[in-house]
Amino acid sequence: MASAAHHGGPGAVRLDPPERLVRTVGAWEGEAGRVWLAELPDRVGRHLERWGLTPERVFAAGGQISMIVLVRTADGTPAVLKIGMVNRETEHEHAALAHWDGRGAVRLLDADPAEGALLLERLQADVSLRSLAEPKAMLEAADLLRRLWVPPGEGHPFTSVADYTGALVPSLRERRERDFAAEVRPLIDEALEVYGDLVAGPAEDVLLHGDYHHGNVLAGERTPWLAIDPKPLVGERAYDLAWLVRDRLSTLAAQPGSRAAARRRLAKLASSLEVDPDRLRGWTLFRSVEAGVWSLSVGDQEDGELLLEFASWL
Repeated sequence: MASAAHHGGPGAVRLDPPERLVRTVGAWEGEAGRVWLAELPDRVGRHLERWGLTPERVFAAGGQISMIVLVRTADGTPAVLKIGMVNRETEHEHAALAHWDGRGAVRLLDADPAEGALLLERLQADVSLRSLAEPKAMLEAADLLRRLWVPPGEGHPFTSVADYTGALVPSLRERRERDFAAEVRPLIDEALEVYGDLVAGPAEDVLLHGDYHHGNVLAGERTPWLAIDPKPLVGERAYDLAWLVRDRLSTLAAQPGSRAAARRRLAKLASSLEVDPDRLRGWTLFRSVEAGVWSLSVGDQEDGELLLEFASWL
């Protein structure tokens, strides 16, 4: 792994990718990921110079496919430099943040989309909605989501939910045939059937966060909570709510009556955000099965089994 220090004296900040990032990118992205990791310190260094930033430290608990560096701008303002792998999920993150313009989401200060580099306002990285008790966190999360669900604008670049999920289906069908999926084939079949009904139904045209859960909502200065890390899509709101339904899954699974608790949570979220509960159940089932089977395929047994168990409760 290449290592680098930002030019300067003995106190220079090392710009090595954190261990968690090296682990996840290596496991998920294979050779392309390893090449990207090797170039990452230089890429970070270039953007520090280009935007006149002084690094304070690498945020070790940062993203799973992005490196987070706490920086100060030329005038001393605290900010965050985020450099991530560009893929079909992340390529329009900058466009969504620019469209929201700080309303409900972290403010974008500058961007180099081709390099996956974003300069963002600094939030309290260690304080997410996970720091609140679950009922309060759900209220805050629902409230914030209402502000994010806006029309995507004329000539927007965002992929539709139908196109994005449609591209996942062939892989799900292929993984269904593998040995590790033998026990969950009936669940996969149900998810695929439900999916067919969902995409045949009426489509909404709302800008969605795409990866909305308590961990992606951080405490801010100008407003109490702000969303980060969108994987934006355009489509129906029920799709966006699915990850809230399965939030804090290990805690949910550990409590008695987890099946009933999951169903209550789904009904409550559907009601509070005026979303059709059947469509919310459908998207939660499809997204959980798809993610669970993908986790099994990359060797993440624990997450995969938990997601598929959750899907079976619905």
